[in-house]
Amino acid sequence: MTSEILSHYEGGAEKGRLEGAGALERIRTQSILSRWLPAPPAVVIDVGGGPGVYALWLSGLGHQAHLVDLAPSHVEQAREASTRAARPLASAAVGDARRLDQPDGSADAVLLLGPLYHLTERSQREEALREARRVLRPGGVVFAALISRFASLLDGLRSGFLDDPAFGAIVSQDLADGQHRNPTGNPRWFTTSYFHRPEEPATEMRMAGLEHLATLAVEGPAWLLPDLEARLEDPKRSATLMDALQSIESEPSLMGVSAHLLAIGRNPA
Repeated sequence: MTSEILSHYEGGAEKGRLEGAGALERIRTQSILSRWLPAPPAVVIDVGGGPGVYALWLSGLGHQAHLVDLAPSHVEQAREASTRAARPLASAAVGDARRLDQPDGSADAVLLLGPLYHLTERSQREEALREARRVLRPGGVVFAALISRFASLLDGLRSGFLDDPAFGAIVSQDLADGQHRNPTGNPRWFTTSYFHRPEEPATEMRMAGLEHLATLAVEGPAWLLPDLEARLEDPKRSATLMDALQSIESEPSLMGVSAHLLAIGRNPA
C-alpha cells in the first residue's frame, strides 16, 4: 500500500493544491493552528508536511520548523522553496511518522496534517501518535488532520461522481468501515486511506497517552458551496465565511459534514 500512496503523491497530487482547490482547508487550518500553537519561537515538527506550505508559513512566523515527509519529491520541493524564503526551514528530511529522528522531548508542537489518513489500521495511527508524544516536551501540542467518513459521499453529490457505479462502490466501502480504496487509478478519487468518524480521534489520542483537547471541523459545510472560490476572493465575504465556520467548528451535529477534521491533543507527561 505504501507504494500506491507514494505513487499518488510523487505524481504531483499535492503540488499547488493548498493554494488552489484546497485554499479553504489551508486558511482554516492556519486559523486553528494560530489559536492553539505556542507563541514563537517554538520548535515545530511538521510530519507529512508535503511541499512545505505549512512549515514555511510557520517559519515565517518565527518558529523553528522541521519538515518530515514520506515522499522524496515533497522534501525536494520544500527544500527548494526554503531557499527562496525570508526565513528558511530548520530542516527537511524524508521520514516516517511512526519513526521520527528527533530526540525525546525536543519539540513544542507536532503537526500530523496527513499521515493519519494513510495509516489504515488503528494500531498504526496510535503508533504515530505515540511517536508524536515521544518527541513532544511536557505540555507540547499535537495537531492531527483527519478526513471525514462522509467526505466521498458529499463530494460525489457535489461533483456528480456518484453517477459512476465505480465511485458508488468506493463510497459504499467508505461508509461501511472507513477503508477508502480506489482501484480505478483516477487520482481525483484519492488513494488508499482511512476516513474517520468524528468521535474516533479522541479515543485514538487517549490510547496513545495524549490528552485530547478538541476536535474541530476545518471546512465545515463551506467546501460544498458552488461559489466558494468567488467568496474567498472577496475580502468581506471571506471574512464573513471564516467567522461563520469558526462559530460552528466544534458543533457535534455538523462535524461530519466537513471534509477534514483537526484533532488537538497535549502531552500530559
